[in-house]
Amino acid sequence: MRERAQTVSALTVTIGLDGFVDAIVTVVDKRESVDRFTRLPTITDLSARIARAAGKSSNIELVVDRVKLGGNGPIMANAVAAFGIQVNCIGCLGFPQVHPAFAELASRARVFSIADPGLTDALEFDDGKLMLGKQQTLKNVNWQNLVERIGKETLITMFAGSNLIALQNWSMLPLMNEIWEHVLAEICPRLPTDKSRLLFFDLADPEKRDARDIRRALELISQFQKFFSVYLGLNEKESTEIGAALGFKGITDGEAAIRGLTEFILGKINIAGLVVHPRAYAVAAAPGGTSLVAGPFAEKPLISTGAGDHFNAGFCLGKLLQADNETALQLGVATSGFYVRAAKSPSITELADFLHSL
Repeated sequence: MRERAQTVSALTVTIGLDGFVDAIVTVVDKRESVDRFTRLPTITDLSARIARAAGKSSNIELVVDRVKLGGNGPIMANAVAAFGIQVNCIGCLGFPQVHPAFAELASRARVFSIADPGLTDALEFDDGKLMLGKQQTLKNVNWQNLVERIGKETLITMFAGSNLIALQNWSMLPLMNEIWEHVLAEICPRLPTDKSRLLFFDLADPEKRDARDIRRALELISQFQKFFSVYLGLNEKESTEIGAALGFKGITDGEAAIRGLTEFILGKINIAGLVVHPRAYAVAAAPGGTSLVAGPFAEKPLISTGAGDHFNAGFCLGKLLQADNETALQLGVATSGFYVRAAKSPSITELADFLHSL
């Protein structure tokens, strides 16, 4: 990995289109003093407390541990930039001025902002996280603002000059389908025909979108395969929701079931590969076969918000280096594993050292 640093620095990636300011939050169980408290460790504990308040009332204390950049696009962009790759990040990062939460990203990458960010309270627990979002500004992520505030010719130049393009967070961007339709009609036909160029999608949690919307998004993603080698990334929950929208009737519990679900979804869409990453392992299905690797699971991570975006960054790094899917999965779980332990994105050297330690 270390010897590929020079190769990595010659790569260019364009990532978008969302943007959030994330408050990483701990839920208080018992307050012992001004400075001391015990935390609610699990989502189950929080749900039980909320259930006890039904018909009555309750006060739940939240402690903000830190405020950071958020959104699938910016977090992935920050992680990719940490590898030393040249990054363009498009999104709602503050308009007309970039929000201070994205200052570090702006120092690492070229940022193009078209709207103000959403806001998220990320409640983190040992068994998962709850993302409580305020998303009114995301309606301003639309084709008109992309063209007016960045320019169509600039977008074409960015896409043409990128080895990888990642269009993230379909679920929270209500006008993403319209944006994809314009990209397919007005940008893709003007790009050099080169299937070595990668296009990566992460839908984000689609639970609030209906099955017809999901199927339309997957149809559009399939259309991009004409111009790119297309990969779709999902976490475990997202994979079961996508499977249900496509008519999957099998079980979804356990490695063998997730492997079968991944292959089922890929069989319904025409793309180069589908990646599913539960917390303890990851699966990649492609027309040539399916790979599964175990991840360096952390029982008590320092941070979990953004772990999936770091997995995506590591997996895409592997594909940019023309690795097979198994190797790309290993880079994905290692990048995510480093991040949740260190609460920062790894450099290429740090990723190599972490891989060696595993």
